Amino acid sequence: MTTFPRSPLTRVLPGLALAAGLCVPAAAQTRGTVEIDGSSTVGPITSAVQREFLNEYPGVDVTVNVSGTGGGFKRFTRGETDISNASRPIKGKEIKNAEANGIDFVEVPVAYDGLSIVVNKQNDWATELTVEDLQKIFLAEHQSDVKSWKDVDASYPDVPISMYIPGTDSGTFDYFKEVVAGKEGQIRSDVSPSEDDNQLVRGIEGNRGGIGFFGSSYYFENQDKLRALNIKNKDGDFVGPTPETIEDGTYNPFSRPLFIYVKADSMDKPAVREFVSFYLDVAPDVAEAVGYVRLPAGVYDNARSRIANRVTGSVMSDNHESIVKAYTAE
Repeated sequence: MTTFPRSPLTRVLPGLALAAGLCVPAAAQTRGTVEIDGSSTVGPITSAVQREFLNEYPGVDVTVNVSGTGGGFKRFTRGETDISNASRPIKGKEIKNAEANGIDFVEVPVAYDGLSIVVNKQNDWATELTVEDLQKIFLAEHQSDVKSWKDVDASYPDVPISMYIPGTDSGTFDYFKEVVAGKEGQIRSDVSPSEDDNQLVRGIEGNRGGIGFFGSSYYFENQDKLRALNIKNKDGDFVGPTPETIEDGTYNPFSRPLFIYVKADSMDKPAVREFVSFYLDVAPDVAEAVGYVRLPAGVYDNARSRIANRVTGSVMSDNHESIVKAYTAE
């Protein structure tokens, strides 16, 4: 197992305290529980942090469930969890639900992701698509007239299209729908949805005409089984998902930040407080280790400050600025 060092500051401070003759409680003495639910995309990052954390804090019980971003926020805004993994910013209606239940929260960005549009390896005709092409394939308004790849482009073969997509509780679904369908459009009903990204991989892998989408981590993990498409960006270039294109923003409009949301009252619990601090210390390295992209150091520094000062609310809800601009302009 890879071990991710915490920041130099967190390693030095205990030594300074001992030199001053102070008593530093051992991490092993920390007890308590941390309840986490939410995004399957953020899940691998949080689970990797969990494993590392338990090596240092064996007395803490950390539970990581996966019910999708929307499902996680349902529980979080009812006060049932300490932390919610999210592959999109919290929505206005979810903020209202939290307020109605007296739940304050701190928004914490943890990594970049690139929502990857993938096809079967035997698909040797489609290598690049525009957002307009994706609209033809996935939108309900085209369900009756787009049945095969030939209906997308006359140069493509007459191979039936089969669509494998995340379930509607998924933040990945929400993000894709926002980009492709907008506020008014709807995703067609003849798709095969699943909250299990591995099931999506198997579906596309087993169908020559299959197409779907999920987070970059699952694509990077399954490049031997699937092929990612290059997508036309706002500059007119066709770009595929790589760590470099996700970080530099050229893989737009499908580059996105990932988050955890922390219930403010839960920060009174030593176990939660230590877990969140640990998370931010190792997040850059863990994100890269599990296939995502680290954020700029200034964003993590801002997140630490927000946690330390319990700055509640969302910076990114209904905000279409880049995460870097939003989190360094405060």
